[in-house]
Amino acid sequence: MVTRVCISINNRCNLNCRYCHFHEKKAHIQACDMNVYQILDNIKSHIRKHGICSFKIGFVGNGEPLLDYDNLKEYILYIQDDLKSGTISAYTITNGLLVTEDNLRFFKTHGVSVGFSIDGIKSVHDALRCGSFDSVMSAIELSKKINGKYPPMNCTVGREVLDHAEETIVFFERFDSRITFSRMIGQYGITMEEFRQFIKKAAARLNVRTGGYDCTMYGGMCGAGINNLYYANGKIYICGNCIDIESPFSFNTPLDKVDFRVGPFDRHLCYKEGLRK
Repeated sequence: MVTRVCISINNRCNLNCRYCHFHEKKAHIQACDMNVYQILDNIKSHIRKHGICSFKIGFVGNGEPLLDYDNLKEYILYIQDDLKSGTISAYTITNGLLVTEDNLRFFKTHGVSVGFSIDGIKSVHDALRCGSFDSVMSAIELSKKINGKYPPMNCTVGREVLDHAEETIVFFERFDSRITFSRMIGQYGITMEEFRQFIKKAAARLNVRTGGYDCTMYGGMCGAGINNLYYANGKIYICGNCIDIESPFSFNTPLDKVDFRVGPFDRHLCYKEGLRK
């Protein structure tokens, strides 16, 4: 049963990070509007029908969500009763460049978690993420000021991070925050084994997200075909790594009708990468 989805509310970004696998798939990133309110209505109906007590929505995806902050704000207000009751939890992830005190206070008021993408030490982050280290650190400090604690952070682990593994772990130790490490994929990617060895080392000293049936990119098991639905380009995909695989499901398909007919496979491995073998 589906209990979590990600909704890509735009296909635009104000950075051009070297390793972004969505940029490699530009032919598959389309300027196709989706009626997010209809998606949210389908989610609400699904929750009521199945008596789901906890459903997670990530307003994340192909672009920078805060480029469409006005729309994002309205989507959050649309589900505010469910957020208040705890039936729905929501989060977004930002590169930090458009963070303001006003939008952080809005997210806090409505219980929406805001994560920040930062790839560890300044030299690595700036090389990979367009010299944005100082800006994202200022936004992270602003979040701490407003929320009383450091926010969750997301770090993409590629060759550069592996080459500075100890420095990266020391960098994140100062925050006492939950860190999501994601495996770099695509042309600059690292192997699953390299990633898992790094995660093991980091988890001994940090609060590292791994999770259950979620995604191998984050150190968990692959949730493809279970609860890892991804909305983008007017379609529903089996996961965010599969937007270049044709989907038969429109964004307005009721969740009960979404079935990718995934057969048994080793969920310690990535579904997409398994298809390539």
